[in-house]
Amino acid sequence: MVSSFECVTRSSKPAAVMFDLARNIDAHTESQAASAERAVAGVTGGLIGLGQEVTWSARHFGVNFTLTSTVTEFEAPLRFVDEQTRGPFTSFHHEHRFEDTTNGSVMIDRIRFAAPFGAVGRLTEKLVLRRYLQKLIEDRGVFLAAQ
Repeated sequence: MVSSFECVTRSSKPAAVMFDLARNIDAHTESQAASAERAVAGVTGGLIGLGQEVTWSARHFGVNFTLTSTVTEFEAPLRFVDEQTRGPFTSFHHEHRFEDTTNGSVMIDRIRFAAPFGAVGRLTEKLVLRRYLQKLIEDRGVFLAAQ
């Protein structure tokens, strides 16, 4: 089973600025300081682009995790997609969309993921993981919009 959610963040910044903030490794690291997330391999600073990968190390639920994602689609400055290529999820797909508005922009994060471990993983997705991930993405959006 695949879980999904969408987060919408409004910003006074133009879409192109939010696009670059969303693919900025340093900004991502700052936004996830609470989980000690850091880039440890691949693109470890600056802007990530099509075909490039980053490996993240972070602590969630008191456990250290490593996740490698690759940018698989890239349409500057409107959209990009990153997908887990190695890590704790059975699958993880993150689409980032950006649209200009009359007074700034909107950033739309669409997440689809599946946890491992069969029925136990599906139950964990439903009871804990979906809400936890949604809060992480919402907090990241608020952080980026404030930069």
